[in-house]
Amino acid sequence: MSEADPNEKIDATFRNGSLTATGIILGFSLNFISLWVSNPNDWSRIDLLPMSFLTVGIAIQVKVFADLLARDSLVAVKYDRARRLFLIGLSIVAIGMGIALMNDILGLGSMRMLG
Repeated sequence: MSEADPNEKIDATFRNGSLTATGIILGFSLNFISLWVSNPNDWSRIDLLPMSFLTVGIAIQVKVFADLLARDSLVAVKYDRARRLFLIGLSIVAIGMGIALMNDILGLGSMRMLG
């Protein structure tokens, strides 16, 4: 198996589709956290766990979005790295959403955590 050419480039149209998909998913993630934060229910310490996952995952997605906007994102190696990072960020956001959902289902968010 040969090494990938470090100067290999991807087609701009292909990158643009990935950029669009990344932007849409980033928008969904930001919308979810915005709606969750503006919820009138009281917060408890148990909400810090999903919030930290959501924040880290969204920060990774924003970094990937910025990386895909860069001129050198057409280099295949950089594009592949951005794609892997995006999937990691997406997974972290999904874990955060899952934890938030489980907290709601189990009623943990409504429990007083401060004594």
